[in-house]
Amino acid sequence: MERKKGISANVIVLGVVSFLNDVASEMVYPIVPIFLMSVLGAPALVVGFVEGLADSISKILMAFSGVFSDRSQKRKPYVVWGYSFATFSHLVMSLAGTWPLVMFARVINRTGKGVRTSARDALITESSDKVSRGRNFGFHRTMDSLGAVVGPLLSILVLKWLGGNYRMLFFAAFFPALLGVLMFVFFVKERKKKPLGLTGLRFEWSKANQSFKIFLLISFIFTLGNSSDVFMILRAQSLGLSLGLTIFTYVLFNSIYALLSLPAGIMADKIGARKVLFIGFIMFAIVYLGFGFINSSVWIWLLFPIYGIYMALTDGVSKAYISKLIPHEISASAFGIYQTLMGIGTFLASTLAGALWTFSGVRTPFYFGGVMALIAAFLFLILTKRVRVAQPRA
Repeated sequence: MERKKGISANVIVLGVVSFLNDVASEMVYPIVPIFLMSVLGAPALVVGFVEGLADSISKILMAFSGVFSDRSQKRKPYVVWGYSFATFSHLVMSLAGTWPLVMFARVINRTGKGVRTSARDALITESSDKVSRGRNFGFHRTMDSLGAVVGPLLSILVLKWLGGNYRMLFFAAFFPALLGVLMFVFFVKERKKKPLGLTGLRFEWSKANQSFKIFLLISFIFTLGNSSDVFMILRAQSLGLSLGLTIFTYVLFNSIYALLSLPAGIMADKIGARKVLFIGFIMFAIVYLGFGFINSSVWIWLLFPIYGIYMALTDGVSKAYISKLIPHEISASAFGIYQTLMGIGTFLASTLAGALWTFSGVRTPFYFGGVMALIAAFLFLILTKRVRVAQPRA
């Protein structure tokens, strides 16, 4: 597998695969909360529980799949199975007539993400050299977020063509996802590596330095206020935006995310991921506090783009930051541990947001999220002044 400064061939293919998978997923995702509440009559508390449960299962599985991937030093099988689960979930969603079946479909979809993500991130790490990991992760996030732009736009066209038939839209999402699986199987290459020869599920904490552990703590605090994006979609609708305009604001967010992901990765390589992540935390606080304070839908058109800036500054960059804190032989496990903690935090955040929305009003979840982001940003600024970079294995 060729390594070079810049973006590797493997990462380019992985980017295309992620694009196709995200086209499929984002044809479905922004519609799910509307489908649950408008068609199936579910309350916001159920919406938060469904998304929180699905995301938490996804991220908890990342730890297990990451450990197994590191033990075997194999990445590709986990990614294949992960994308296959996600593809199958669209068929299940097309049959959903009650919210528990929607939850089942979402759990299958997020299970796929949980199985594949740590191994895929490790594959990106192994496919790029250390000085260009920011741009490699940034390119991958760019392609992923481009899919998140195309997917919602396709959903508008498909819904119009199908006369607003949500279930047929979910069925249509199966096909780009299937194409992505086939591309990965035939075009992504993986070098054969010797298994580590370790057993069990224990993460090798002795190889993880203090800087990594501090980042885990701060990220968990931040995530407690970072509820599912479906609440921003529902907030936009609560301010009077139509379904079409709500989806367009979501497309605008993903467009900014796509445009800035690669530049953010390059900036992280040049000035350091720590500075970029701190700015991202502040952007998130601005967005969530804004969603809490606004009284007019006009502000939605500003806040969603700022949210795109936050995502670009943190998503791929956080992985590049972690990759410099841990040895490559435990990279999948480290990504998995990180995602597991984020999963627990996401479940708590989304369930709490649903409860706050239902019992305390639509503004309260965003006030809480904004305050938690400011606390995390302050801790990040204070506690990560001296970052210990992982040393290569002898």
